[in-house]
Amino acid sequence: MSVSDVLPLTPVAGRRTAGLLAGRADSLVVTPAVVGHRGASGYRPEHTLEAYRTAIRMGVDDVELDLVTTADGVLLARHENELSLTTDVAEHPELAGRRTTREVDGVEVTGWFAEDLTAAEVATLRARERSPRMRPHSATYDGREGVPTLEQVLVAVAEESTRAGRSVGVMLELKHCAHLAARGVDVVGPLLDTLRRHGLDHARSRVTLMSFEVDVLRRLAPLTRVPLLQLVDRLDRRPPDLAAAGEPTTYADLVSAEGLAEVDRYADGLGVHKELVLPRHEDGTSAGVSELVRDAHRRWLTVHVYTVRAENRFLPVEARSSDDPDERGYVGAEVRALLRAGVDGLICDQPEDALAARDALL
Repeated sequence: MSVSDVLPLTPVAGRRTAGLLAGRADSLVVTPAVVGHRGASGYRPEHTLEAYRTAIRMGVDDVELDLVTTADGVLLARHENELSLTTDVAEHPELAGRRTTREVDGVEVTGWFAEDLTAAEVATLRARERSPRMRPHSATYDGREGVPTLEQVLVAVAEESTRAGRSVGVMLELKHCAHLAARGVDVVGPLLDTLRRHGLDHARSRVTLMSFEVDVLRRLAPLTRVPLLQLVDRLDRRPPDLAAAGEPTTYADLVSAEGLAEVDRYADGLGVHKELVLPRHEDGTSAGVSELVRDAHRRWLTVHVYTVRAENRFLPVEARSSDDPDERGYVGAEVRALLRAGVDGLICDQPEDALAARDALL
């Protein structure tokens, strides 16, 4: 079976209808969004200002960042609250005593946690590439930047939007909310305060809030008018806040007919693992298209997919260019298949590939 049997490598011919190519499922938006995942994290250490700037200069519609908090309540752009994977915190002898072990979202983690450090202490850290063997070029930028705050990212995005002459959106993922709440740390108040200071807490601000947790989105729904996305992990897993509360609800429950009806009460869309839209067989080959996008669209819930990555290890077998897991494969083929499935946005590490594939179809 060739790549083109399942993931065609060339655009499908057809007429344009409301900005969407005929021959594929309709999106709820005129032009599906391409989102820079943690910035252009395929090229720069993730969640650095240069990663965001690079993504915007590539032409993304939005940038995505995750939020954790410091001990003094400052929101940071980091994927997880443990800092040693993406910073040089382990090389700071003055912080050696802060290394500890605790349970985060049901998993025991050892390291240095953002909520144990002040913003001033975090400002002494330098960012580094998470996967230097896979992305050695990105690792050449290790140490050039620190860990940005949400404030700094919003300023940088506004500056780049002005420079580009277009509005760039920001998708903010709230991390570890139940874990932090159990430690007496609130993220909702500081987040909304920051958005209001920047004049962004309104429906046209190009800001989206999202989380894998349910309760924080339910809490946010009556407090803000920005769109909310319920993130969905693999179906056998449970939202970490519900799991911590002893509730049996899984992500499969959230995307059932009854679950989508409940999500529709507090959220505007879903952010789902890409294999929930394009499932795979056990051998890694593609298994067609699921009904998830269609079912969500029936509720007028948008669907963003994560994470589109160019390296072979992340692609279905048919779209791999070789047996080298770190070599770039035919990621454009996967993008086209996702667009034909009707998704409304693609969250990508190498956004220029998704932009080229999307624009070729429109």
